[in-house]
Amino acid sequence: MDARAIIAGLRRGETVDADALKWFAKGLADQSVSDAQAGAFAMAVCLQGLGHAGRTALTLAMQKSGRTLSWDVDGPVLDKHSTGGVGDCVSLVLAPALAACGAYVPMISGRGLGHTGGTLDKMESISGLSTSVDETQFKRIIDQAGCAIVSASADIAPADKRLYAIRDVTATVESLDLITASILSKKLAADLDGLVLDVKVGSGAFMKRLDEARALATALVETSNSAGCPTTALITDMNAPLATSLGNALEVAEVMKVLHGKERGALYELTLALGAQLLFSGGVFDSEDAAREKLSNVIVSGAAAERFGKMIVAMGGPLGFVDNPERYLPEAPVIREITATQTGFVSAIDGEALGLAVVDLGGGRQVESDLVDPAVGLSDVATLGAKIEKGQPLARVHAAREGQADRAASAVRQAVALSDTPPVKQTLVHAVIS
Repeated sequence: MDARAIIAGLRRGETVDADALKWFAKGLADQSVSDAQAGAFAMAVCLQGLGHAGRTALTLAMQKSGRTLSWDVDGPVLDKHSTGGVGDCVSLVLAPALAACGAYVPMISGRGLGHTGGTLDKMESISGLSTSVDETQFKRIIDQAGCAIVSASADIAPADKRLYAIRDVTATVESLDLITASILSKKLAADLDGLVLDVKVGSGAFMKRLDEARALATALVETSNSAGCPTTALITDMNAPLATSLGNALEVAEVMKVLHGKERGALYELTLALGAQLLFSGGVFDSEDAAREKLSNVIVSGAAAERFGKMIVAMGGPLGFVDNPERYLPEAPVIREITATQTGFVSAIDGEALGLAVVDLGGGRQVESDLVDPAVGLSDVATLGAKIEKGQPLARVHAAREGQADRAASAVRQAVALSDTPPVKQTLVHAVIS
């Protein structure tokens, strides 16, 4: 095999066979393919595409470029992936809820980059908790709690880790084939019996248009199913934050409200929608309605919160977290209301602008090496359609310094639009792709 011949064939739009893609993925993992060749490969794929068969072959090649997991458990192994949004902390509710329904959830997650938050950063805002575990620890947590939310080890899909870094500096991030292979290579390495994908669309998502989201959802579902993992995707609305808090510790606090049965908003509803689809397609329940009812019951009864608590302890967190979460979450020194300058209905929210405001506060990353302040962010963010009187709060800012709070206040006022009439009610789930 020759990297140059593979790249040249791709550049000409020729079909590259599975063996060649497997060889190239191995070269990415063991460094025998150079950075220049990796960049040229990514650009050729970005310009010419791989087609369905090539996309599946690349996904499987990158999955098999490193270690794959296996499980000896008495129930289905299920997982969920989100393409990223603002105030999106569904994973922290869904994983323990699925575990309380009899599934096992080995969730390998990522960190925040850009305007979207990262699940690992949210988990690590809990005092003492570590998401970096080895395979023995990973399996022990799954045995004890039924779920674990951890970071990928270096030997899980190493070809993807290398190619992702190359794509970031060669303007090839947008390739549908490369996005699909990147997401699924890591998920399939976890040896799943079922997967549900939450493909976001709207102002707070990477995909702003429904046709873009549908194309990605279709590519992901077709590829994952072809690779042998039963998969469904929900295209969900991200024209407003999913939770009313943005920022790591603040979102964990909101998760606990849901797990304690005190919150029944969009976060709760999307958890049920994704979980019901996954439990049904994974064969755990005979219908989505039965799965949805069970999920609701395990949340309301506290069974999901109990699983969450077991996971937290097994990952090094405090024993009393579930009963007293505020004791173990950091608090920002500056907390200030951001008030409306006029009366009106919340008619639009620029989710990306709010996410970037949290990044500016120190709650996210502009580059991968940035440190994150887990305490900062926004809470009590006004919801779409709410009637706000002049002088009432649009949100509360949690900041490390007064100057940061000033900038966040300005950003929120620009991001939240008020009008004389309420907006059309948003649909939470736009489509299901299976």
